[in-house]
Amino acid sequence: MLKLLKGGEVYAPAYLGKKDVLLVDGRVGLIKEDIEAVNSLPIEVIDATGTYIVPGFIDSHVHITGGGGEGSFRTRTPELNLSDATTAGITTMVGVLGTDGTTRTMPELIAKARALEEEGITCFVHTGSYQVPLRSLTGRVQDDIILIDKIIGVGEIAIADHRSSQPTFDELTRLTAEARVAGILSGKAGIVNIHVGDSDTRLKLLEEIVENTDLPITQFHPTHINRNGELFEVGIEFAKKGGYVDFTTSTIPKFLEEGEVKCSIGLKRMLEAGVPIDQITFTSDGQASLPEFDHNGDFVGLQVGKVSSLYREVKDAILNENIAPDTALKVITENPAKVLKLGRKGKIEVGRDADIVLIEKDTLDINTVIAMGKVMVRNKEVVVKGTFE
Repeated sequence: MLKLLKGGEVYAPAYLGKKDVLLVDGRVGLIKEDIEAVNSLPIEVIDATGTYIVPGFIDSHVHITGGGGEGSFRTRTPELNLSDATTAGITTMVGVLGTDGTTRTMPELIAKARALEEEGITCFVHTGSYQVPLRSLTGRVQDDIILIDKIIGVGEIAIADHRSSQPTFDELTRLTAEARVAGILSGKAGIVNIHVGDSDTRLKLLEEIVENTDLPITQFHPTHINRNGELFEVGIEFAKKGGYVDFTTSTIPKFLEEGEVKCSIGLKRMLEAGVPIDQITFTSDGQASLPEFDHNGDFVGLQVGKVSSLYREVKDAILNENIAPDTALKVITENPAKVLKLGRKGKIEVGRDADIVLIEKDTLDINTVIAMGKVMVRNKEVVVKGTFE
């Protein structure tokens, strides 16, 4: 059935003003000031009056199969449910493994990605986990990216962290080069998603690779850049050199008290420091464990990351930091689509996928979520639930 969104204001994420949007067979078919429904056609009219019509959100760092385990087996976090994503406005995501590349596997990750797509949203994955050399699906990173449709990059590879495999310059350079060539040959991003920990080495390894090889700085997508003030400042300089930086929206009060930079505030600080908005993305790190370690590096407790934090930080940036909606929305729509080379995602534009979120103008709350032309959430009520929800 055709769907016609009428009476809303469109942020595509660029502001287009009051427009009607026609969705045709899972794609955006027409955007005009006034589109009239034709009685002879099966058109569902959705009243978007009082809402902003924005692109579906992209969360490019989610532990869809669960994560964690830093506190032994009982602390392995649960996998993501469909409605966790849709109620948060997320219509596209990228699954990653993280710390555990043994009990969490690539076949499991791809199976979960396909399950989420069968349930109604778009899902890709990165190959590997924290460790280098990594355990790929086929035994070779280049083959994974070229031959497996769901695999679009590598990661998350850990650096500057006591839980990492302490990769060397040569190891990470070789891995990144392989991912880059695979991306070129397959038309994918071939991005290397980098987990950055608390170590004082911060982004030094990435900087050395960029300075001493032919690999471009944009081949890396370092995340957790707001982990602490020192790393954040290094991230500003990395972004000014043309690199991408990713903020992690899931957090707990203790982390913020210890110096983690709240994403909404960090976005404003980076923009004021002269970082182009196009270099910045937000991800939730959803379903990851948020472990706490003492000064000896011993585990003392954890909480679980929430995908709902993704839009919450964008909303806070708009309401509390006075960042324009068309700017703030880019970090979870257009920007990750560009980084990941997802040409049909990230914008409301004729021919792109019909991934749409209706946001209430007075509260900025999520009202309705449409993924690939299908209504998943309507008037804040879940319409489509996951298989076992």
